[in-house]
Amino acid sequence: MLAPSMQKNDKQARLLIGVFSFVVFAAVVLLSRVKLEVDLGFDVHIFATANAVINSMIAVLLIAALVAVKQRKYQLHKKMMMAALWLSVVFLVSYIAHHLLAGDTRYGDANLDGVVDEAELAAVGAMRYVYLIILLTHIFLAAVILPFILFTAYRGLTAEFAAHRKLAKITWPLWLYVAITGPVVYFLISPYYT
Repeated sequence: MLAPSMQKNDKQARLLIGVFSFVVFAAVVLLSRVKLEVDLGFDVHIFATANAVINSMIAVLLIAALVAVKQRKYQLHKKMMMAALWLSVVFLVSYIAHHLLAGDTRYGDANLDGVVDEAELAAVGAMRYVYLIILLTHIFLAAVILPFILFTAYRGLTAEFAAHRKLAKITWPLWLYVAITGPVVYFLISPYYT
């Protein structure tokens, strides 16, 4: 097992994780309602593509980190999980940039007028419901998973491995689901980007 990387202070950790999680959630919610009209000279949907790539990398890291810990390669596990955390920060910045610059896109809006009319609904059929189920579960879990990820990391970094494992059994599959469904949502919605 590894030595602690940080000193245990549950009260401070709860406060910092709670504040950070709330600020991130509030920023995403508030900034997703704003669209900046700025010509950057490039297709702003590059951020959405970057988000799909970053989420894919996170998913690979999560799976590789699970394999590493099962093989008792704890230092490698820690490095991969920390890389997944840092990539999540990069993802967050890119996600906010995309929504600020591109605004909302509607699934099925083939003529890109911002409205999904009856003909467009008929064209996508039941696939729209599949998309919405994936999107809504992705959004909900992405919104609630951050404090769990941070508490799980905290328990690992303070070498409280029993608590870390207990939390990780819940956190890891949910985080993996979010990381995998992110690129799926991207591939389903990207044909409707303007």
